[in-house]
Amino acid sequence: MAAAGDIESFHSEQSLGKAYDGHLMRRLWTYVHPHRKLVWISLVLLPLVEGIEIVQPLIVKYGIDHNLSRGRLAGLGWVALAFLVALAAHGLVQYLYLYIMNVTGQRAMRDLRLAMFAHVQRLPNRFFTQNPVGRIMTRLTSDVENLNEMFASGLVALFGDFLKMIGIVIIMVSVNAQLSLVTFSVVPVLFLLAWVFRMRMRGAYRAIRVKIARINAYLQEALSGMKIVQLFAREGRNLEEFRQINAEHRDANFRSIKYDALLFSVVEAAGRLTIALVVWYGAGLVHRHLVGGAGPGPVAAGITIGTLYAFIDWIGKFFEPIRDLSAKYTVMQSAMASSERIFQLLDTPLEILDPPDPVVLPGVLGDIEFRHVSFAYNEGDEVLHDVSFHVRAGEKVAIVGHTGAGKTSLIKLLSRFYEVNSGQILLDGVDIRKLRMRNLRRLIGVVLQDVFIFSGDVDYNIRLGSELISREKAREAARHVNAERFILKLPRGYQDEIREGGGNLSMGQRQLLSFARALAHDPRILVLDEATSSVDTETEILIQDAVRKLMRGRTSIVIAHRLSTIRDVDRIIVLHKGRVREVGSHAELLARRGIYYKLYELQYRDQERIAELAPSLGPGMGDEGR
Repeated sequence: MAAAGDIESFHSEQSLGKAYDGHLMRRLWTYVHPHRKLVWISLVLLPLVEGIEIVQPLIVKYGIDHNLSRGRLAGLGWVALAFLVALAAHGLVQYLYLYIMNVTGQRAMRDLRLAMFAHVQRLPNRFFTQNPVGRIMTRLTSDVENLNEMFASGLVALFGDFLKMIGIVIIMVSVNAQLSLVTFSVVPVLFLLAWVFRMRMRGAYRAIRVKIARINAYLQEALSGMKIVQLFAREGRNLEEFRQINAEHRDANFRSIKYDALLFSVVEAAGRLTIALVVWYGAGLVHRHLVGGAGPGPVAAGITIGTLYAFIDWIGKFFEPIRDLSAKYTVMQSAMASSERIFQLLDTPLEILDPPDPVVLPGVLGDIEFRHVSFAYNEGDEVLHDVSFHVRAGEKVAIVGHTGAGKTSLIKLLSRFYEVNSGQILLDGVDIRKLRMRNLRRLIGVVLQDVFIFSGDVDYNIRLGSELISREKAREAARHVNAERFILKLPRGYQDEIREGGGNLSMGQRQLLSFARALAHDPRILVLDEATSSVDTETEILIQDAVRKLMRGRTSIVIAHRLSTIRDVDRIIVLHKGRVREVGSHAELLARRGIYYKLYELQYRDQERIAELAPSLGPGMGDEGR
C-alpha cells in the first residue's frame, strides 16, 4: 500500500547506533545539569546499595564460622538480626536511589520535551511539509521515553553493575586470592562469548525495530484509509498483507528470543560451572583447614566453610549483571539512537526570525502592498514571479486563478510562514520582516480551506483558550456568522464536545465555526481561502452571508471560489502561472474576455442558480447580527 521509498525512510528512523556516544551524552547533560544535586545524591547512594549487598555474605560467613561450626547457638540470633538489618538497609537505600534517579530522569526529560516542543512551534512551515507528523510525534514521545529508560535501567544500571562486579572481585581477592583465581578462570571465555552474542543481538534487535515500524506504517495507512478499503472490498487482501508483515515481525522476534535464551543459558551454565569448580577446589581447602586446625580463620592456605559459602553467594551476584547484559545494551543503543534523532530536531535551524529591533505600528490601518515579490518552495522552481499589487485599507480584493497559479502562496507569504525570495510585502508602508511575527499574525485572521477543529467543546474552538475573548463575545461572533443556528441544536450547545478533527460536524458547520473563530479574534486584516467542497443549498447561503459579514469593515483578501464573493469585492486580481495578469471588477474583467472570462465560463456560471435562491430565505438575512 505505502510507497517503498516512504517505508524505507520510515525504517531508517529505527536504526540502532552505538551504545555510548560521548558527544551526545554531554549534550544530554545540559538537561540533567539543573538537577545535578539529585544526581550527586544518587551517585552517593549507589555504592551503598552495592556495598550492602556485597557485605551480606560476610554476615552469613561469620555465623557459620563462629557459631554453627563450633556448635554455639548463643549469639546466632544476633547474626540473624544483623542480616535482617542489612536486608532492610539495602531495601531502603535501593528504594531511595531508584526513586531519586527516576525523579531526576523524569525532570530532565520534561525539560527536554518542553525544549523540543518550544522549538517545533517556531520551525517554518517548510519543515512540516517535509516531515510526516508521525515522525515528529515519535521524537516528542517514544524517543524521549527511550532516554528516560536509559536513566532508569540503562546507563546508571550498567554503572551500578560495574561497581558491584569490581567490589565483588576486590572482596573475594582480599578473602582468598587462590580461590578467586579459580573463580575467575571462566570469566575471560564468558566475556568473549558475551561480546559475540552482543554483535548477533544487535542485528536481531534492529530487525525487530524495522518490522514493528513496518507494522505501524501499514496500520496507520490502512486505518486512515478504511473507507476506501471497505468501498473497494480490500479487507481480505489487506488481511493477507498484514498477516505476512506480522509473520515477519514474529520471525524477527524468534531470532532475538533465540539469542537471548542462548546468552542466558551460557551465562547460567558458566555460573554453575564456576560454582562447581569453587566447590571442588574449595572443598580441598576446607579439608586442609580442618586438618590444620579448628580456628575460625584460614590455616595453612585452607578456608573455612563460611568462606566457601560466601564465595558461592558472590559468584551468583557476580554473574547476575552479565545475564542482563543484552537487555541493558539494547536500552543504551536505543537511547543513543533516540538522542541523535532528538538533537537533529533541536538543531533544525529557525529560518524565519523576529528582527533584532522590531518596528511597532501604533495604529494599524490594514494597507497591504506586494512589491515585486518572487517566491519558490524549491530553488529554481518559482511559483510567484514579480508579483505586485496594492490593497488599500478596508478594501476587499478577490484573488482568482487556475489550480497552481500561486494563490495560496500569497497567504503564506503575508503571514510569514515563508519568506519571499525577492521583493517586499508592506503593511502600512512597513516591510513585514521588520515586525514581530507574533504582532503581525495577531493582526491577520486566516480562514483556510481545510478547517482545523481541535478536540474540545465548541466554545474552546471559537476562543482557542484566549482569555482576551469572553464567552459572550464568542457567542456574539457565532451568532453574527450564522453558526449559532447549528450550535444551539447540539446536545450541550457551546459546551458540546467536538471529536478530533470535527468528525461529528458537517463540512459546512466546520466552515461556519471557523468564521466565528476568526471574527471573535477581531483581526484588522482578513485572509480567506474559500472551501471548494460542496454543501447543501441552505448551508451555502449561510456561508455566503457569513463571508460578507466577515469582510465588512476589514481589509480582505479572498481566494475566491464562489461567484457571490467575487461580486461583493471591490477588485479582482487574476493570477496565472505565478504572475498578475489582470486586475479589475467582475464586470470589467468579463468585458475584456481574457483569462478571467475563461475562468468564469469554466467555474462560476453554474453558481448563478444558487445566487438567485438567496432572497427566498427571507428579507434581512444579510443584515443579521452586528
